[in-house]
Amino acid sequence: MNNEISGIIALFVVTLLLAIPFGKYMAKVYTGEQTFFDPVFNPVEKLFYRISGIDASQEMNWKQHLTALLSINFIWFLLSMFILMNQGWLPLNPDGNPSMSPDLAFNTAISFVVNCNLQHYSGETGVSYLTQLIGLMYLHFVSAATGMAACVIVFNAMRNRQAEKLGNFYNYFLKSCTRILLPLSIIVSALLVFNGTPMTFEGKDTITTLQGDSMKVSRGPVAAFVAIKHLGTNGGGFFGANSAHPLENPNYFTNALEMFSQMIIPLAFIFALGYYLKRKKLAWTIFGVMTVGFLSLTIPTVIAEINGSPAIQHLGVVQPTGSMEGKEVRFGTAASAYWSIATTVISTGSVNSMHDSSMPLSGAMQMLGMMINAFYGGCGVGILNYYIFIILGVFISGLMVGRTPEFLGKKVEAREVKIAAIIAILHPLLILVGSALAAYLTANDTPMGWWFNGNATGWLNNPGYHGFSEMLYEYTSSAANNGSGFEGLGDNNPFWNITTGIVLLLSRFLPIIGPVAIAGLLANKKYIPASAGTLKTDTSTFAIMTLAVIGIIAALSFFPALALGPLAEHFTLFK
Repeated sequence: MNNEISGIIALFVVTLLLAIPFGKYMAKVYTGEQTFFDPVFNPVEKLFYRISGIDASQEMNWKQHLTALLSINFIWFLLSMFILMNQGWLPLNPDGNPSMSPDLAFNTAISFVVNCNLQHYSGETGVSYLTQLIGLMYLHFVSAATGMAACVIVFNAMRNRQAEKLGNFYNYFLKSCTRILLPLSIIVSALLVFNGTPMTFEGKDTITTLQGDSMKVSRGPVAAFVAIKHLGTNGGGFFGANSAHPLENPNYFTNALEMFSQMIIPLAFIFALGYYLKRKKLAWTIFGVMTVGFLSLTIPTVIAEINGSPAIQHLGVVQPTGSMEGKEVRFGTAASAYWSIATTVISTGSVNSMHDSSMPLSGAMQMLGMMINAFYGGCGVGILNYYIFIILGVFISGLMVGRTPEFLGKKVEAREVKIAAIIAILHPLLILVGSALAAYLTANDTPMGWWFNGNATGWLNNPGYHGFSEMLYEYTSSAANNGSGFEGLGDNNPFWNITTGIVLLLSRFLPIIGPVAIAGLLANKKYIPASAGTLKTDTSTFAIMTLAVIGIIAALSFFPALALGPLAEHFTLFK
């Protein structure tokens, strides 16, 4: 067990050490400085702009950025819907998987467009190879690049003393794909192939088991899919079991590689901010707050999984390997617990163990990571979510000292605070309203008709506290653009497909629109030089203030719901 803990500590340290220089490289990419990939990708990007007719040198204001972002995402949604609803007759379908129903296609298309990858289907039987590559893996790249481009727009607003134009969305978007996501994906997918992950277009393979039985094993272009699903913090599995599947995640090395892959870009983005703005101290302050939050969730989860169930311990049964239910022996308890927090904090949503089988306290930590949704976060959007808390922290601090709040030389006034407050309230609103509706229908055993084949209680495999946790987790995962789930929930029906689809849509684009709008409004304001009374945002004092704001908002919003689900279940184990 000590070796397992040493392994996850070493993995975090290595990821951090590599994230710092990679963040510097990312800052150079977005500022247009020369990098070693220029000879390879400059011609590719110029060809793309020539074909599309886009002028990458034409700068946009924040409204034009959002128009471009939303328009191109709408086109991707329509394309995905077409492929998903017609994959049964389209090519590259050697296993003959059927087309999706309209409600499932709606949920899946939105889920992958918004970088969530909530899967109400099983990958090996639910989609064809064409869908995996063009309908889904393509979205792994572009949905991640969308969040990264939006983050750079905010960087520009923070860097410029006074400006209306904030760069070009398509320039940042394409560079995110070509200069960052693609090179890393090639490296990671190659390492996965050499460790046994399939990369083929052939259909199911027939094997003979040790017992002499013949069985079909699904395969496909898995390695490329798994690489970008983690690097883009997407998380959708090629197989239904996701990274718990031995072909997606064959051994301990690939497990560490995939954990590294999902954390490297979110961590690097923090340091990219420091290099981009030439404010390294601010970047380290943000990193410190996020890391304190991450460790506050990780440590209790690792301890809970290593110790195992108190109910079993009271029976006098020793659990030398901890709580192994729902976990893979090749990874162990500690690595599975670490992954579960990394994937929920980073908003990847991939799993190497079944979160539904985690200890109740671990489930609470996993949900809390998604409820806060600002500790590292996904590609680009983690910084955007944290930016909202910075604005709120600056506003509250300004009230405390009795002067107009300022951030990086710009006055934060009523309009910006109202937008930040709306975005901060939206997240718990979507989670709690959805959970309350599902809980009400379940408690009253409501006949669902077309929405569900039977009564509402039919979608729960577990009663009581855990059943409520399953529903709360589903809406939390949807609102956090995460995609993982408590898989005891029967969610492939019109009710869950449509309601979570709506949550996915609102929770992706409004939290992007809000920070970009705030940044654009601040960028237009007159720059105010720092004075003796200016609140410095790169100090430990402001870091503590921001952490307090995050903690208070999370506690007021989510503690009652957590108390009804995972926390109540946790205390029943001591009876």
